[in-house]
Amino acid sequence: MDFLGVVEELGSNGNLVVRGVTTPDIGSSVYDARERKIGSVKRIFGPVERPYITVVPLDKSVLKNITDKKVYFKGEAKHGKDKRKY
Repeated sequence: MDFLGVVEELGSNGNLVVRGVTTPDIGSSVYDARERKIGSVKRIFGPVERPYITVVPLDKSVLKNITDKKVYFKGEAKHGKDKRKY
């Protein structure tokens, strides 16, 4: 697992906005410090050096006291054309 960033705020639509230190792939799983899955990456926007990342939470119980917490990500294995044998 790699460090993704710190949760800045909770969006009006229920998504989390994370200030990232790196850029993950869209669809990557996002975890809290206890390695519990809290959601997945939906959108990346903002400056290249420190992008903002929108995370869709799995359920509403994740949203309590999540602001200012560190979150981590793990990329998913790609299927289809990206997974080739050479």
